[in-house]
Amino acid sequence: MSKLVECVPNFSEGRRPEVIAAITEEVKKVAGVTLLNVNSDASHNRTVVTFVGEPQAAKLAAFNACAKASELIDMEQHQGEHPRVGATDVIPFIPVSEVTMEECVQLANELGQEIAGKLNIPVYLYEAAAKTPARVKLPDVRKGEYEGLKTAISSPERQPDYGLAQMHPTAGATVVGARQFLIAYNINLSTSDVNIAKKIANSIREVKGGYKYCRAMGVMIEDRNMAQVTINMVDYNGTPLHRVFETVKSEAARYGVNVIGSEIVGMVPLQALVDTAEFYLRLEGFDRKQVLEENLR
Repeated sequence: MSKLVECVPNFSEGRRPEVIAAITEEVKKVAGVTLLNVNSDASHNRTVVTFVGEPQAAKLAAFNACAKASELIDMEQHQGEHPRVGATDVIPFIPVSEVTMEECVQLANELGQEIAGKLNIPVYLYEAAAKTPARVKLPDVRKGEYEGLKTAISSPERQPDYGLAQMHPTAGATVVGARQFLIAYNINLSTSDVNIAKKIANSIREVKGGYKYCRAMGVMIEDRNMAQVTINMVDYNGTPLHRVFETVKSEAARYGVNVIGSEIVGMVPLQALVDTAEFYLRLEGFDRKQVLEENLR
């Protein structure tokens, strides 16, 4: 099997289809890259793009998409529920086959240098590519978001890893890194009280004493008048989806609220869904080789 990495850039645009199409077209143009998924959310005003490819091809696709986003997205006009620091908010590389995490870290450094040098966008490195412990976790890097970072970027502890210590006038900053598979998972509640969602999020997020590998926050989905617990599971093996879902459901009941649905943003590993099926169906001795599609590859 050839070298293959996954790249999942997140763009601060989820409402203008023509802008999203222009950005994803840059990915499609690169030989050796396959676009797998495009997931846009109007309330978050954010689009998550997933593609795979040979490492250098994936890096080129990520750079070209970031360049196009810097032309079409003005962070001075951007509003949305999801935390962000720039037009291209974050670009992670994930090893898929015949690629080590160290190689993905090298890719992140190369891309960071190119974005800073050619696009004049300051770049921060996170997760496995982080140069300091304080920048391993994405929420720590994004502290204060775009508005706060405009002034904080000049302070010694917040200066970027690549580029000048000043925000791009319209594209802001970008965070680049290397990590394992992450599942972006949202749970929708039968309430418009965002404070309930925030309390539930605090009960499951790792930094508040909740589940390890779980990052969560409560947000308001304005177009549906609905509160949501939005979650990033950074290791679904360490903490499975069904455990978090059951806890959110239980915590919601304390406030007289129901879970009305959940959603997976972008791609998800099959094993995470198999684990969930085993839990809810009480399967005994189940093997993923029993999944039909697994035998048709």
